[in-house]
Amino acid sequence: MTTTYLERLGARTRAAGTVLCLGLDPDPETIPERFAKGVAGLERFAELILEAALPYAAAVKPNLAFFEAFGSAGIAALERLRATIPADIPVIADAKRGDIGSTAARQAVALFDVLGADAVTVSPYLGEEAIRPLLEREDRFAYVLCRTSNPGAGELQDLRVPHEGRGDGGEGVGSEPLHEHVARRAAGWGPGGTVGLVVGATAPEELATIRRVAPGLPFLVPGVGAQGGAIEPVLEHGPANARPGAGRPGGGLLVNVSRGIAGAITDVTGGDPGEAIARAASEWARRLPVLT
Repeated sequence: MTTTYLERLGARTRAAGTVLCLGLDPDPETIPERFAKGVAGLERFAELILEAALPYAAAVKPNLAFFEAFGSAGIAALERLRATIPADIPVIADAKRGDIGSTAARQAVALFDVLGADAVTVSPYLGEEAIRPLLEREDRFAYVLCRTSNPGAGELQDLRVPHEGRGDGGEGVGSEPLHEHVARRAAGWGPGGTVGLVVGATAPEELATIRRVAPGLPFLVPGVGAQGGAIEPVLEHGPANARPGAGRPGGGLLVNVSRGIAGAITDVTGGDPGEAIARAASEWARRLPVLT
């Protein structure tokens, strides 16, 4: 019998007691000088973060771009790191993929079969048909970019588009922001239970609205910590309140923290840097408890 991604995530969330997602974004510009230059230092830095912080995380999200930038050597490092992550901890490939169907099918093979990712981030810009190969596996998952956390997110995501039933009295044709339209459409994509949304903590009002539009979709929420998003609105509106997300530990919610954990190592002048990372991860896990 197939174990779904949401079942695996729920089990790990319950065991860890937190909705913390450990972001793995090893930027060469911020890696301390004590590490070797190039891909060797990047891999050791990421390895140290995983060793120290994984016990406190419900999931881990490597950003593929930081590894792909080193070519085949960087991808090989990512594959080695993936192999060290225990099977009970879901891995989300932050790849932001999305292309025509034949290309997406090969992306699914690369990410799910070769890398061994449990979930992936995807762009909805080409429509559901284009990303269907990343949505159709019942044991895998796709987080659709909806209202992201970057400062320029509203340039396209807040554009208003027509929507039937949003006129006066709930009839006729009104309008809604594009991110709401994406959430509404994504709720009907895939076979059921394989789709969630990326919704930034830096847009708390939009997050609350998107939860009303898509009550059952699990959220992956970036933007707390270094980007300044508040935790309280995320814990209030992030958990799903309908199936398939509801009824599971954390309501399917994951809150990503990257620099807030990895940055702890830069403050260490002596002692064990792994202990500093573990303390930071433990504190974030405490701040992001399972409330449902």
